[in-house]
Amino acid sequence: MPLTHDDLMDSLPKERQARIKARAGELNAEVEGLKALRKLTARSQEQIAKSLGIKQPSVVKIERQTDLYLSTLRRYVEAAGGKLELRVELPGTAAFTLTGVGEIADPKRAA
Repeated sequence: MPLTHDDLMDSLPKERQARIKARAGELNAEVEGLKALRKLTARSQEQIAKSLGIKQPSVVKIERQTDLYLSTLRRYVEAAGGKLELRVELPGTAAFTLTGVGEIADPKRAA
């Protein structure tokens, strides 16, 4: 009979089990890609497209891109019902949130 995941975990020392469970929790907290984000929010590409004022094939293109403008990413996350924050970690400082990045400038304020 093959070894199950539970059997394997039970055979490990408790300390190692705890480390594995902690890392699994970290990985589960990460979302890989915009498609996964959209699915997590139970929204269709059509719904995202409507919120963004674009057509569904454009959503496919955005989801496949590996390099996005922050403004595009922010709009996509907001269309999915979320809020984008950019967290920065620098050596010797506490982590902080960088604000105002990826916001689309208001042409009326540029004058």
